[in-house]
Amino acid sequence: MNDERYAFSIENLLRQLDSAPFELGYYTVHFYVDEHGRPSRTPTDRMGTFFYSPSGGTLRDEHLNIVFYNARLDRYKGYGRLGENSP
Repeated sequence: MNDERYAFSIENLLRQLDSAPFELGYYTVHFYVDEHGRPSRTPTDRMGTFFYSPSGGTLRDEHLNIVFYNARLDRYKGYGRLGENSP
């Protein structure tokens, strides 16, 4: 098994979102994992299931531990904040 779209990167995460199932606020995606179960940037012989939350820009493992966060991936960043000109 050597499919580059399962090597962990932001680009591959976004690519998987086109066809990933969305349920209970999370997209289910898959990546190669290292010996500790963390997403691997290079192909390995093991795959892991991860859950991406667009509200928060977080990627969680199968136990819902946060394994990756990127503010640029938070689709709702800034919503609900009071602006400088707010009363």
